[in-house]
Amino acid sequence: MTTTDGGWRREDAEFVAGEVAARVAEALGNAVPEGLDAAEAARLKARLIEVLPAEAAGDARRVCRRFADERERAAKAEARARRRREHHEKGVERLTLHLRIQHMVLFASCVLLIVTGLPIKFYDVGVFSWIAHVAGRGVLHNLHMLGALGLTAIAAYHLFYTALSENGRRDFGLLIMRPQDAKDAFRQILYFLGFKKERPLYGRFSYVEKFDYWAVYWGMVVMLGSGYILWSYVPDSTIGGLLPKLPKSVFDISREAHSDEALLATLAIVVWHFYNVHFNPKRFPGSLTWWHGKITVEEFKDEHPLEFEEWRTAGRTSEDDEPVEKVLAPLAGRRPGGDR
Repeated sequence: MTTTDGGWRREDAEFVAGEVAARVAEALGNAVPEGLDAAEAARLKARLIEVLPAEAAGDARRVCRRFADERERAAKAEARARRRREHHEKGVERLTLHLRIQHMVLFASCVLLIVTGLPIKFYDVGVFSWIAHVAGRGVLHNLHMLGALGLTAIAAYHLFYTALSENGRRDFGLLIMRPQDAKDAFRQILYFLGFKKERPLYGRFSYVEKFDYWAVYWGMVVMLGSGYILWSYVPDSTIGGLLPKLPKSVFDISREAHSDEALLATLAIVVWHFYNVHFNPKRFPGSLTWWHGKITVEEFKDEHPLEFEEWRTAGRTSEDDEPVEKVLAPLAGRRPGGDR
């Protein structure tokens, strides 16, 4: 037992012993059986004296362990918060505020479309049947149309942003698929299977990010096109008054295309996009780039080394950053530049 000012002192032990003695005496006053003779009382006393110190020591150890665990959890939480603050302050901006707002509107619209569209598609299956019954199919349809308007608005806005913004035009050009993307995808597969020792190097966008981007474009064309055709058949709808009456075969084709593409888009978001962006072991339990727009310098070097090289050449990175030759050395054997 220590006697330092910050540790466990003798006065602390005496205080606890007194408290324990008082509480044990109070508890035993109602627990000791009546009518004990002297020998039985002595045996009970001896057993209590034997057991109580061990019980008290065990409780003390458990309290200390719980306290240590709580302290460790608090320290880890503070370390995570500190890293997030450092990443936010010292990271590289990946998404501008303009793009983050577009992403948030797109995300909100897609979530609304998914949570209302699945009960409409599977209205007679399990939990979706219950949701359709509780919310009402009319309410689900109205909310679904609201999500469609949000998706339409952000699609139109993004087209204007891409055409009129210098950054938009630059990123659009870099997002165009090239033969090198197919080579990178094949090389990545060989790397995962252990047939290649080096993974491919990427510039601003990898083939994964390009696939994400163009999947959204294709999904919007199919979903919005078929969705507005279906909407035109809703009685007394504004859209129905604007569009010409189309043959029933067009309605049937649109319904199947809309339903199947919606399910495909949902699976692509949940399985492909969420894994790559949030559930990947490097990022789990999730990335906040969509919120603050930044990635760490380490992520920048690791995931976009060719763009990092361009930044270093242009003098856009800190002087404290490692030389690009050292960053690229573990991935040697690939092209030093690239067509991106």
